[in-house]
Amino acid sequence: MLASWYDAQGPAADVLHVGELPDPIPGPAEVRVRVTVSGVNPGDTKKRRGWLGSSMPYPRVIPHSDAAGVIDAVGDGVDAHRVGQRVWVYGAQSYRPFGTAAQYTVVPDHQAPPLPDHLSDELGASLGIPGITAHRTVFTDGPVDGRLVLVHGVLGGVGSLAAQLAHWAGATVIATVRRTADLGHVDPAVAHAVALDTGEPAAAIRSYAPRGVDRIIEVALSDNADLDNAVAANNAVIAAYATRVDRTEIPFWPLLFNNVTLRLLGSDDFPAEAKRQAARDLTSAAAVGALTVDVRDRYPLDEITKAHDHVDTGGVHGRILVTLPQ
Repeated sequence: MLASWYDAQGPAADVLHVGELPDPIPGPAEVRVRVTVSGVNPGDTKKRRGWLGSSMPYPRVIPHSDAAGVIDAVGDGVDAHRVGQRVWVYGAQSYRPFGTAAQYTVVPDHQAPPLPDHLSDELGASLGIPGITAHRTVFTDGPVDGRLVLVHGVLGGVGSLAAQLAHWAGATVIATVRRTADLGHVDPAVAHAVALDTGEPAAAIRSYAPRGVDRIIEVALSDNADLDNAVAANNAVIAAYATRVDRTEIPFWPLLFNNVTLRLLGSDDFPAEAKRQAARDLTSAAAVGALTVDVRDRYPLDEITKAHDHVDTGGVHGRILVTLPQ
């Protein structure tokens, strides 16, 4: 098969290779997926760079955890009728060496949920890490029907899906963007939009949530801790999946007196059943048209270095995808 891989960590141009590798064989309870589209996440490029001092987990890594494709072979114990089924893939390179930047990937059966025929491969390849993270931020602390949910960074991969999931589940959603110029990119049918560069973002948020918000989906805790404190309702939950400062300060006593829960979420180590429930809900929401993704750029596999560089530089909203030759 044609694949991309790295044998050492470093800049994309220095370590990513593209060439032929042996086709993988599914083991017991596994399926093999012929990949059509592979999703590129910041976590994929961080692993490749050795972010936070992480080392090579395996001698060779095929990157990327997310994909869409078609099951073409199954291992022992898997229903043979799954062959030919369109699926989306999550967790392919989570504690496994060989991900989805290849014509074929092998994953446990449950990590290849069916992809309804009317949904695109691009959407399917965008549901893994961002979708499951978004689901966990929204639902870990229970249903959100009738709740007020604040989603920071709504134009990002996780933030966009979190806002849509919360809206699908019956919440009133308030969403932030960095700049006033970005307000027009937020779907008013999904969320009330607030720009953080306005003079009083807390007041703007409180205009939609006078008693405060019940849930806060946080992409930059280091930047927003004081704002979150200013708009949180009593017993609110801040679900943070990212920060920009490793040692992040928070207004401890005001949050404590407001009985706020700070929940930190790392996608690779979510409970297995939580991931399965997220996969079921993501598929259901997508099937009824409740989820869309903004695809910024697509690159062929032989230009995967450009895709990784695009993600590494950041600052551009939208999904980055790698397409595989068929």
